[in-house]
Amino acid sequence: MISPRYRRLAEEALEANLGIPKLGLAILTWGNASAADSGLGAFAIKPSGVAYEDLTVDSMVIVDFEGAVVEGSLNPSSDTPTHAALYRAWTDVGGIVHTHSPFATSWAQACSPVPVFGTTHADQSAEPIPCTPYLSEAAVRGDYETETGNTIVETLAKLGLSPKDAPMILVAGHGPFAWGASAGKALHNAATLEELCKMALCTRVIAPGQAPLPAYIVDKHWERKHGAGAYYGQKGK
Repeated sequence: MISPRYRRLAEEALEANLGIPKLGLAILTWGNASAADSGLGAFAIKPSGVAYEDLTVDSMVIVDFEGAVVEGSLNPSSDTPTHAALYRAWTDVGGIVHTHSPFATSWAQACSPVPVFGTTHADQSAEPIPCTPYLSEAAVRGDYETETGNTIVETLAKLGLSPKDAPMILVAGHGPFAWGASAGKALHNAATLEELCKMALCTRVIAPGQAPLPAYIVDKHWERKHGAGAYYGQKGK
């Protein structure tokens, strides 16, 4: 039974996890979502190997930012150390979603960043979706899941990107991770990532040599939605 102290966190994590199959981002048990609270120093995450339809608030597992279980009777996701590494590095992140959605995973298996081919991408990010390098053999033989998180953090840092500017990434040979200020926002970004990867693949099939969208169009679409003078959407929404 999750205590009242962590119940809101568990509810948020449950909702995001249930959204993964609902949005077509995973089949079977492929994927996990977590919700974090820096004030509580903990996050709630999906239990390992449990089918989405069997999840409840009380089946969520509460973990601290070092990866130790605080509450919960089930084993946490095997990707828990990756989530913990990202939360330790990025204190403003409140939710993480990892899936094996087919289009994003295909780009990850191709070890390829996703170019900004159109305004749909530019509305979400002004940057190509990054792809990490393969983890080294030493990293895989060591603390594999933690090193996955460390590689994600290092890749963004080398590109000069913040987790806010680039809320999604592909891990080479593995699959996609997305994050946000909340678990719900992370789920939104995971769904966005899958659609952008699908559109980019179709673009490559139709026009294999297609160049990225010109920078002045990218900048316009990013700024009108996220810039200082943004005018997309409703005030206060």
